[in-house]
Amino acid sequence: MTDLDPNLLFIKLGGSLITDKDQAESARADLIFMLLQEIGQQLQREPSLKILIGHGSGSFGHHAARKFDTRQGVSTPEDWQGFQEVWVSAHKLNQIVISLATKARLPVISFPPSAATFTTNHIVQYWELTPMRSVLAHGLIPLVYGDVVVDTALGGTILSTEDLFVYLAKQLHPARILLAGSEEGVFTDFPANTHLIPVINRDEDLSGILKGSASQDVTGGMLTKVNLMQALCCELPGLEVRIFNAEDPTNLSKAMQGKAVGTLIR
Repeated sequence: MTDLDPNLLFIKLGGSLITDKDQAESARADLIFMLLQEIGQQLQREPSLKILIGHGSGSFGHHAARKFDTRQGVSTPEDWQGFQEVWVSAHKLNQIVISLATKARLPVISFPPSAATFTTNHIVQYWELTPMRSVLAHGLIPLVYGDVVVDTALGGTILSTEDLFVYLAKQLHPARILLAGSEEGVFTDFPANTHLIPVINRDEDLSGILKGSASQDVTGGMLTKVNLMQALCCELPGLEVRIFNAEDPTNLSKAMQGKAVGTLIR
């Protein structure tokens, strides 16, 4: 059995949360800053905590990605031009997050997947993690984000933050993963959203009741997210993943403190 690191926490700030997904390249800077402040306050309360932050691309990456269908592969000169456009857009949001993290006095260091990762049919084959491990060990915060990567079978593709977390969790062994988004959690009756599922076990089959998300993106909706996290919980027994709404930033603090918000996958 893999030993999980009880002090290591992964936090995703979802693209639907930190951007206006219906308006191209529109960051919700005030909300991002408040969320980062909540993380900083938790680190002050719990100095032994180690955090890795990831963020989605939201309206920054997905508009260009949908235009060129980059997730499915890159082959023509036009495709590669689109690949670069998606990179520029995703990088732009990452720079905004870095700037706001600096303002919030969070010691983040960005690790762009496009610079050090390659995949085969969307599966990460290699990512040099020695620098990231060193950063974590010395109290800094690695920052990753949904990004384009070279793919040996497809030419190029896009990795979602969840894709990145799956690979990183298998290498770094966090005890908890928090997926902060714009939805309250996982519902059985989307889009009516009247029946929240408080707990999902790793072997539950939800394919018959789960659909997408309010703003389906190019890397999959809620069912894809849940399935990825269930599979990860099977590989890392003891791991807990929480999907919750962080429009109210205090919900992020509650989740970091282990309180019951949203849906727990275990």
